[in-house]
Amino acid sequence: MLEAKCPKCRKGDLFSVPVFSFKRLTHIHSTCPHCGEDLMPEPDFYYGAMYISYALSVALFLTVIVAINILFGDLAIWIYIVTVIALNLLLLPLMLRYSKVLYLYMLGKIHYEPNRG
Repeated sequence: MLEAKCPKCRKGDLFSVPVFSFKRLTHIHSTCPHCGEDLMPEPDFYYGAMYISYALSVALFLTVIVAINILFGDLAIWIYIVTVIALNLLLLPLMLRYSKVLYLYMLGKIHYEPNRG
């Protein structure tokens, strides 16, 4: 899952471009380039990944707020806001991609077959 590989063969890449390539950042192959498994279980399947992306953003927000408060004490509110926005922008490519990967692995109904491909 961490390498964003096909859930069926675990060899083919899910994404057509590297993680920090902002051109077609979240474009997933329609079929696995290695085993040919259909990676689009149904039309508009990946819209549900927005909920996972939102949950990741909320988790990042809460983690940053708690970490800043524990490490540095009570600071001005603008420091919290700037830090959360900067980290969200920095980690946005990873959160968008891995929300789709998690969604496909959890709800895609594609099971691992070690001898596939």
